[in-house]
Amino acid sequence: MDKNGGDDFLKEPLLQHSDSVTVTVYQDEVKKTRTIMFKIGNVKCASCVTSIESALGMVNGIRSLTVSVLQGQAVIKYAPDLINVKSIKEAIENLGFQVFEFPERDVAVCRLRVTGMTCTSCSESIENALLMVDGVKTAVVGLSLEDAKIHFDPTLTDSDELIQAIGDAGFEADLITTGNDGNKVHLCLEGITSNEDLTIIRSSLESVQGVNHVDMDTEANKVTILYDSEFTGPRSLIQCIQEAGQRPNFYHASLYVSPSRREAESQREILGYRNVFLWSCLFSVPLFIFSMVLPMVPPYRNWLSHKLYNMLTVGMILRWILCTPVQFIVGRRFYVGSFYALKRRSANMDVLVALGTNAAYFYSLYILIKALCSNSFEGQDFFETSAMLITFILLGKYLEVVAKGKTSDALAKLTDLAPDTAFLLTFDGDGNIISENEISTSLIQRNDVIKIVPGAKVLVDGIVIKGQSHVNESMITGEARPMAKRPGDKVIGGTVNENGCLLVKVTHVGSETALVFVPVVVVAAVITWLCWFIPGEAAVYPKDWIPNAMDSFELALQFGISVLVVACPCA
Repeated sequence: MDKNGGDDFLKEPLLQHSDSVTVTVYQDEVKKTRTIMFKIGNVKCASCVTSIESALGMVNGIRSLTVSVLQGQAVIKYAPDLINVKSIKEAIENLGFQVFEFPERDVAVCRLRVTGMTCTSCSESIENALLMVDGVKTAVVGLSLEDAKIHFDPTLTDSDELIQAIGDAGFEADLITTGNDGNKVHLCLEGITSNEDLTIIRSSLESVQGVNHVDMDTEANKVTILYDSEFTGPRSLIQCIQEAGQRPNFYHASLYVSPSRREAESQREILGYRNVFLWSCLFSVPLFIFSMVLPMVPPYRNWLSHKLYNMLTVGMILRWILCTPVQFIVGRRFYVGSFYALKRRSANMDVLVALGTNAAYFYSLYILIKALCSNSFEGQDFFETSAMLITFILLGKYLEVVAKGKTSDALAKLTDLAPDTAFLLTFDGDGNIISENEISTSLIQRNDVIKIVPGAKVLVDGIVIKGQSHVNESMITGEARPMAKRPGDKVIGGTVNENGCLLVKVTHVGSETALVFVPVVVVAAVITWLCWFIPGEAAVYPKDWIPNAMDSFELALQFGISVLVVACPCA
């Protein structure tokens, strides 16, 4: 029999071909879960995370897990009557990783919307700031989605303190959801004629296991439900509302999607960077002309070289006047970012930009003052280097936020192209398929089993329990070659099933580099300065290498500053 063709194989008992994966059959009684945290050694890359998730995903009793490469931690939700902590620990150790157990306690989850991020350095700064908060276990910040997911001990901290930590890091944040790894769904209600109907619906929902909070909007006939996806889901909640109705009053509920403000925030960020870039150009363009263009034209070269006092020229004064607003007003954001970074005892790209531009500016200011005080000094300032560097960095930031906004729009359009429905399978006690229903993709719940036909998009993350096929994962992993999938393999939501029919058990529904570059650059700049200063003092190289009115210290300082300035990568 060809397992890739047709639906004939779906008529066979489901469990006889899937020894490696346990199929969850719906039961009336939902098992209680607990959360455990492990410190895992030797986790170095995403491949390590994938191997841990794949192994534990096939263990009966594991409900969910989150593994962080940066912190080397794993947060695992499990059913204590099906598996114990020792077995979970051994399953990870069998993969070759060292496991250290944290004291078991409740772990809450908080999702925050974060604004003001422009690069991976920003997201890493926020992660580091959050991890410094007492009680925070893991923190994962998404740059493109502009959100942060934090696992924390609710007895030691709360969402307000987490928002304050992000604010102290120089960014803005507001709360999306909070709770013990809960989910939120908004439902529109129909058939409501009185407040008594709302009371009946509230009572029915609050009686459902896994429902943590019910908020009724009496004016809009809308209900917001905070629930634990381990116990219930949107489809069960809609069914609960419908079953609460009795003649002559029947209730109906449907999903309500609240409007997003992400687009408005993106436009505001784009306008902010555009305006500050234009202000920078207002000073930098004339500065570039006075520094690079006019000195090539004889009449203007003579005017710019005119000495006002001692060796101080008109060109020096003009370049200093034009550079100063760019350095301290337009470039203020880099000082603010540097302050917060150094406050956290870390170094990000803002620190590097501030170091490079200030080194060029204050060295040029030193040259200006020395020319003012000497009648024989001949030195070259670098005011245009500082201003143009800030301008190009701001241009890069502006182009980056524009590209990020377009990427978000493209992702939204791709989401709109996703199928609206899925094929949900129901089984009997022996694991045989007894029904197949077409439902909305928004109603898919964890532990559902759905059918993915050839050519269809994989709707959610899950594990293959029957069937063989090849799945195109290029849009997720970049791998152009389709990946073979068989029972026990994981599939990723958003990928495309190619040539076979798959039955997938749903595992997830709904909703890193260490920055060592900055200190390395600073050390390299100091080493460069020493490599030129010490030989100069020891007369290792000829004295005629040193320009007039300069000494070996100033020559070495120029080379050190050059390393610092050239290393700014953001432009």
